[in-house]
Order: sequence, then structure tokens, then C-alpha cells
Amino acid sequence: MSKAMDVFWHDDVLRHDTGFGVFEAPPSDLLDHQTQHPESSPRLMNMRALLRNGPVADQLAWHAGRHATEAELVRFHTADYLRSIESADGSGRRFSSTTLMNPGSLSGLLAAAGTSLAALEQTLQSRRPAMALVRPPGHHAAPAMADGYCFFNNVGVAAQAARAAGLERVAIVDWDVHHGNGTQAGFYADPSVLTISLHMDHGAWGPSHPQTGGVDERGEGAGEGSNLNIPLPFGADDLTYAMAFERFVEPAIRAFAPQLLIIANGLDASQFDPNGRQLLTMKGFNHLAQRARVLADELCEGRLLVVQEGGYNPAYSAYCLHAATQGFIGQASSLPDPLAYMPAFAGRSEADIEALAQALAGAGWQF
Repeated sequence: MSKAMDVFWHDDVLRHDTGFGVFEAPPSDLLDHQTQHPESSPRLMNMRALLRNGPVADQLAWHAGRHATEAELVRFHTADYLRSIESADGSGRRFSSTTLMNPGSLSGLLAAAGTSLAALEQTLQSRRPAMALVRPPGHHAAPAMADGYCFFNNVGVAAQAARAAGLERVAIVDWDVHHGNGTQAGFYADPSVLTISLHMDHGAWGPSHPQTGGVDERGEGAGEGSNLNIPLPFGADDLTYAMAFERFVEPAIRAFAPQLLIIANGLDASQFDPNGRQLLTMKGFNHLAQRARVLADELCEGRLLVVQEGGYNPAYSAYCLHAATQGFIGQASSLPDPLAYMPAFAGRSEADIEALAQALAGAGWQF
């Protein structure tokens, strides 16, 4: 059977050590047992295992990733920021209460960004979906700031590489449960990159995340109208996400007509994720991925880059990734869902979407 999707992996992504503490916070002397940081290697190892062992396995072609170069990183990040990351590799540093580098982590960060670039290069050449199975995530990393477990903005670095390769229009769709504030910040004044974030309506969370993720954050200057935020209420389910994607995301992407579609594939909007309060199931992720594949085929000649972001239930996230991967291939999910049980709430979903449509209209969006 011919392979349907390329997957890129580099072992160094496991070398980023986030340690133990109170979930994502520093250790506490009040506890007998600290817990492993949620953004740790087991979650990604399980994702790789499901792709290798599940029904989709024989349709995937695996490839080696690589490290990003400084020249590639400074297309998105500032040189001074790179120096701060490099200096932290020697003794470690906690950039925020949740965002930790232990000594020796830099190779993992470089592998995440570089493997995303390797996957980009593949989809530009093959014009079929390519996935970068990487950690740490990147979408909270701004050009000069680490945030939310993120250090290098993997999708941002990839989008800039695509522009450097000659593409004039790139679209990024981020369905991680949290607002992709770093990606927004990096392209806020850039009309060549359309950034769309569907996320839990959590608002700003301090100096490292001053953006609200609200509908009024539309871009600035030449980039006005090229940043679309879709803040979804807590408890949004498969139907709500599907309706939001059809009602808002698809028209925005079609109007923009990108030559490349990048998906920031966060899986922490699942029903069982400790870092989110949404209700997506394997079926919900599969549907979103199938719609992304349709858009890439229709508008981008098949160029579809998938970069792994969040997903912090170390078991269920792997099942959600398998379902999404089949969706990116254009298939329904064939692996039984081991956990999901919450039904879709049609009446509530319709009301939530209508309320969001009114909010978007008030901010100047027309759908």
C-alpha cells in the first residue's frame, strides 16, 4: 500500500527535561510525591506508539527530523531572545511559573523547530500531508518571549520558512485549547500570514500572555484583518467546534486563498485533558482534520503541514492524535474511542455559535 502521510521525528525532542513539581508549578515541600510536569516525554512517546501500532500505521512514512539553525529561527525570533535561550541551557531557567528549561534542554527545542521545518520541506515537495511529531509545543512563544511551556514557535518558524521559499500566502489554523498568542504576536502586522485560533475563552493570563484572544484582536497596520480569534465557551463539544470551523474558519481561509495550510494540532481540548475545559472526542478531532485536508486539497494543491502542540492526558491524547491523523489522510477514525462519553448538545451549540457570530460582527468580521 502506498503511504498517505509523512511523519517526522527526532529523538532529541525527548531530551527537553521539564522535571517534577505541583503539576506545572515548582515543587512543594508540603507534598510527599511531586508529579511529572504535564509537558513531558511520555505524552509524545505514547503518540508515537499509537501511530506505529494503530490501524493507521501502514499508511504512514516515517522520516528523520533535524535541528533548526539560527538563521531559520531568527526569521521569527529575535537574536537577543535566542541568546537568552542558549544561556539557559547551561544551568537551567524557569521563564515563567509554568515554563521550565532544565540544563541540556536546548537540543530538544532545536529538534522541535527543525523537525517542523523538515516536515514543511516535505509537504512543499510532495504536496501531501506531513506531520512534525514534536515537543515542546510552540504556539505561546512570541518573537522575544517564552510562555506556556513554549520556547521556539514551531509553526511560526515554519511559516516564515515557507515565505522564504517563495510562497506568498500562508494560513495557520490553531485548535489547541489555549489561544495561540505567540503566533498571533509574530504575524500581527503581516498580511501574508493568516492566523486563526479556536480556543477556550480564557482571556489574558499575565505579562507573558497579555493578549486576550478576543474577537477584537484582528491584526494591525497592513495586517489588519489577518488575525481571527474564535474564543469558544467552556464545555464546547464536537458539534460546537465543527460548527465554528464551518461557519468561521472555512470562509476566512477560502477568502485568503493560501498556498500552504499549517495546523497547530493541539489535542488539549479533549474531554479528558487536565489543561482544558472542553469536550472534544476522537471523533471531533477526526472531523476537524478531515475538513483541514479538504481545504488543503482545494486551495493549497495538497500542501498541509501538521505540527503537534498541546495534549496533556498522556494516554487519551495519543488516541486523539490517531483519530486526527486518519482525518488528515481523509478517513474516518477506525480506532474505537476508549473513554469519551459526553453527548453533543445541539441546542446549546447552535446558541453558542450565534452568540459568537454576533460578537465577531461587532468586531468588524463578516461571515
